[in-house]
Amino acid sequence: MFVTAAYAQQSTTTEGNEAHDAATAGEVHTETGVAHEGEHGSGVFPPFDSSHFASQVLWLAITFGLFYVLMSKVIIPRIGGILETRHDRIAQDLDEASRLKGEADAAIASYEQELANARAKGHSIADTAREAAKTKASADRAGVEAELAKKITAAEARIAEIKSKALADVGAIAEETATAVVQQLIGGNVTKAEIAAAVKASADN
Repeated sequence: MFVTAAYAQQSTTTEGNEAHDAATAGEVHTETGVAHEGEHGSGVFPPFDSSHFASQVLWLAITFGLFYVLMSKVIIPRIGGILETRHDRIAQDLDEASRLKGEADAAIASYEQELANARAKGHSIADTAREAAKTKASADRAGVEAELAKKITAAEARIAEIKSKALADVGAIAEETATAVVQQLIGGNVTKAEIAAAVKASADN
């Protein structure tokens, strides 16, 4: 290929410039890499970096202020309201429990009083019934005894009557028997007066 002197010089100049640019770029990259590696090697965790303390304190103050405002304006009043409501509810529950306890005590006392009255009334009714039964039994016994005495008296009178009648019949039979025996034995007549006197004397003996 035919190449002129001017073209050869231009090519040489261009190649020299490209080499220089490449060397310069290498130096820049090398410096950048060294600087970057140095930063990584000597870096500190930002929260522990003293150069960031001022901003951290500022944000801490701002955060604490916002948290304080939130606590004092929203959370604490709400908690206070809840506690107050709960306190009122507990007080109401205690009052209600005290009232119910009083009612229960009054009901128990009333029940015990009614039970005592019922027991006393039961004892009184039992005593009255016992006395009434005793009185009725005494009256019935007196009536039975009177009826028995009346019957005994009537029986004794009847027995006396029967006895008298039997004795009268026995006397008559004895007189008749004695008259018949005397007539058979003696063969004579004996008066009734004599026979009656003999039978009476025999009965008395």
